[in-house]
Amino acid sequence: MTTLTFFGAVDTVTGSRSLVEAGGHRVLVDCGLFQGPKKLRERNWREPAFDPRAIDAVVLTHAHIDHSGYLPRLRTAGFTGPVYCTPATRDLLGLLLPDAGHLQEEEAEHANSGRYAHHDPALPLYTRADAERCLAQLVPIGFATRFAPVPGFAARFSRAGHILGAACLALEAGGTAIAFSGDVGRPVDPIMNAPEPMPSAPYLVVESTYGDRRHPDVNIEDVLVRVVAEAIERRGVVVVPAFAVGRAQHLLHLLGRLRAAHRIPECPIYLDSPMAIDATEIFLAHPGDHSLSKEDCAAMSQLPRYSRTPDDSKAIDRSRGPMIVISASGMATGGRVLHHLARFLPDERATILFVGYQAAGTRGRSLVDGAKELKLLGQYVPVRAHVVQVDALSAHADYVELVDWLRASRLAPRRVFVTHGEPSAADAFRRRLNETFGWSACVPDEGVAITLD
Repeated sequence: MTTLTFFGAVDTVTGSRSLVEAGGHRVLVDCGLFQGPKKLRERNWREPAFDPRAIDAVVLTHAHIDHSGYLPRLRTAGFTGPVYCTPATRDLLGLLLPDAGHLQEEEAEHANSGRYAHHDPALPLYTRADAERCLAQLVPIGFATRFAPVPGFAARFSRAGHILGAACLALEAGGTAIAFSGDVGRPVDPIMNAPEPMPSAPYLVVESTYGDRRHPDVNIEDVLVRVVAEAIERRGVVVVPAFAVGRAQHLLHLLGRLRAAHRIPECPIYLDSPMAIDATEIFLAHPGDHSLSKEDCAAMSQLPRYSRTPDDSKAIDRSRGPMIVISASGMATGGRVLHHLARFLPDERATILFVGYQAAGTRGRSLVDGAKELKLLGQYVPVRAHVVQVDALSAHADYVELVDWLRASRLAPRRVFVTHGEPSAADAFRRRLNETFGWSACVPDEGVAITLD
């Protein structure tokens, strides 16, 4: 008997954790952090609803923290098995997980020094050292290579687009085949290849981040030209909260093209994220995972001024005059971008540019929804800056692109489980799959074991 249980990414886009059990073995597909509202983030602190010591292996679809960021916590709770992922995911996790641990430590330190901690003392969920220790458990597996995460299971990765190393997963467990979409990229993307057809299986787990929305039909280069030109005319700063992996490189590539074509004025461009700096260099090491040429990668890496140290970052906030600052994180949930927002949100000349999905409960979502003030580092900051959101830069396929991708994959699943979406998006995509393909699709209940024939 094979069972599938969802312990995250149900009625939310974060916290991806799916447990597959068969033949006495247990494999966890993805091991992500919950992000967004405090109520969700607090779930990271709870004891998991399964025994980490009983998990035999973890298989990751990609490196984003909502799919991988719980690994250090899982390890400290007793998990000692292998973690399978693609080679590029392995390299990115070497940056992302220690950085996540560092941010946890930094946030606890800020809370304690600012005396706004709810617990005395505030503690990190895990430390940088915890994250570095779990890196030894990573086992890289190439795309299209069949492997056995545990006896009686077989698995294979196929390309999902989205970010460097992102994969869809075909998993066989106890004679039952399950296909996991992971996060699916777009069919046309300036830096990533299109997702490959989804492997056929009687059971399908599919994301629905944009399950009820379409991306705007706009020319993103024209939008960037307008936003940058208007900010510079005001003598203002453009602050771009961007994911260090994927969106930061996407932006650098587009800004480099626009500058080379003399479509945007000369002004300093800062990449204020050591992780994004290193991730940009990783692109050179994995040419098959993206569509950029060596020349594109070189131009992208040479465009910005790198801000590696905290002192470099502080110097940006003391600077005057127009500039573009790209800094993590993409939904303004942590990192150096919080200091830039605290500095420039009160400035009516400044522009805060969001270039991807903003989950409910995040600071990014509050700003794009029109917040007049924002709590940052324990203080409320007035919002006078211009706030702009551009969905056209998203790394997620929208619902039409997802349906087209599934149609091209020629699937005929017996049951479909719709995950990774806010309630309205997941339910809308469930209905669309029912109406378009006649599939039996549902949004699963969290923590309920589903028996697969």
